[in-house]
Amino acid sequence: MTGTADIQGILDRRLSELVESGIEIGAQVCVYKDGKQIADCSAGLADRDTGRRVDGDTLFNVFSVSKAVAATAVHIQADRGLIEYDAPIARYWPEFGANGKEKATIRHALTHRSGVPQMPEGVTPEQMCDWDWMTGQIAAARPIAEPGTKALYQAMTFGWLVGEVVRRTDPKGRPFNQFIREEIALPLGAPDLWFGVPDSELGRVAPMYDYRPTSDPATRPALSLAAMPPQVDLVPAVFERPDVRAAVVAAVGGVFSARSEARFWAMLAGGGQLDGVRLLSEPLARSLNTPRPHSEEPDVVMYGIPLPLSIGGYWLGADRPAVWAVGSPTSICHPGAGGSLGWADQENDVAVAICHNRLVQGLPKEEDGTYLIGSAINQALGLAAY
Repeated sequence: MTGTADIQGILDRRLSELVESGIEIGAQVCVYKDGKQIADCSAGLADRDTGRRVDGDTLFNVFSVSKAVAATAVHIQADRGLIEYDAPIARYWPEFGANGKEKATIRHALTHRSGVPQMPEGVTPEQMCDWDWMTGQIAAARPIAEPGTKALYQAMTFGWLVGEVVRRTDPKGRPFNQFIREEIALPLGAPDLWFGVPDSELGRVAPMYDYRPTSDPATRPALSLAAMPPQVDLVPAVFERPDVRAAVVAAVGGVFSARSEARFWAMLAGGGQLDGVRLLSEPLARSLNTPRPHSEEPDVVMYGIPLPLSIGGYWLGADRPAVWAVGSPTSICHPGAGGSLGWADQENDVAVAICHNRLVQGLPKEEDGTYLIGSAINQALGLAAY
């Protein structure tokens, strides 16, 4: 095991190597151990056109890593007695109980079993930016499967499903992004967890490069296309639009820095608290890595692959491309399209955030920058690695 004082140097070298080899273009990594930051590294170019380099203040699209923060907002409300996990969503959002969704529960939404993975038919980027329009369409939708009976990954709808419940149970009635800011980001000293980037911060956002789809849209399963329609898919052409940057697309629209994101994961690694700020009760926080029931069930939205998900709405570490950097099957984590990743290892009180702007995934380990960063961290700390 390497001393924690050495990890900064190890990661500085690893990031430099990855940028020099072309595996990464620009990247940030931040690591916490026992509630203390032990590494805060950046390397490469944030913007190839201007030559702007990545620093600790650069912001990156993190796509589905956003879901972890959105799910945590639900847990805050549950901890406060404002939400019951096994209650119907319609108890808090009555319009949602239409067209066969009356039995869909909060837990179904968290574990991707609500039966509503599909985006509204024909949705445009402009409509996706309209929170009220999106929640109205989801409330009126018919479930693809009876709620609770099938794993159907809510790639994009997750954010509106959980976000509208949080909004409706918030005594202050705040917009979801305001709730995140006031109840999670600012209390944690993590100001760069943005759901909707204000104009004042746009100059810090890194453009995205080298997007490679994992498959041709013509070969994608029908439910995958329904859940992530091409016209609003997780691609730079959509998520670099000014209106999408400014919108609250809570499942996939987060724009974070590794510094702020790592503080979020450090709170979870520390049993719900960081630096004396408690967001979740310890028993609840330590239950969040419980695997969801039927975890082995193939998910047809995700090409028939079983997803290693927990009851809390997070992923679990596993020896598979999206999360093999995590190194521990008991860690809660969340990957994002293109290779972003963050995790909380509660057993060892370790938290990691990895942000970058080269959107590649499905690569072998020796070409996967996220894996190579994660393996360096785990080896330095003497932890297991896949």
